[in-house]
Amino acid sequence: MSRIGKMPVQIPSGVDVKIDGPIVTIKGPKGELIREFHPDMQIVREDALLRVERPNDDRKIKALHGLTRALINNMVVGVTEGYSKVLEIRGTGYRVELQGRTLVMSLGFIHDVVIDAPEGIEFDVNPRAGTVTVKGCSKELVGQVAAEIRAWRPVEPYLGKGIRYQGEHVRRKAGKAGKAL
Repeated sequence: MSRIGKMPVQIPSGVDVKIDGPIVTIKGPKGELIREFHPDMQIVREDALLRVERPNDDRKIKALHGLTRALINNMVVGVTEGYSKVLEIRGTGYRVELQGRTLVMSLGFIHDVVIDAPEGIEFDVNPRAGTVTVKGCSKELVGQVAAEIRAWRPVEPYLGKGIRYQGEHVRRKAGKAGKAL
């Protein structure tokens, strides 16, 4: 049996769970998430626990078992605590500011990069530190928006300029001067 799939998901107080066949709706203090799962996976509620059960031991079904449980757990954590990713913007003249729900970044292009926050996503900007925090209740959406912001100016290996995740290590290259030595 799947080690991840067989573990139950604890439902904290203040979280409402509705199971309608393969569609699961989870509502909590941070928001509401709805997701449709594979019809072979059976999601069963037992008091304050959610269990995912599989019909057989097919290879595909085994893989879906752990995936379904992990996605449900991410939904529960998202509506209670939320998720966030911090991006650092480094480079001479690179700056970021927040105008309402819109993120405006100056990244060395002839135009500013404007990113509107999708539904369920909030931006928090610290212009002094050059950081942008992407917050939301959907782990998938937070990661996607952070990746789209980072894609505008990935870190280059010679000077280390660009947009990086907080704590990301970038291998630096020596350049022309290092090659002569």
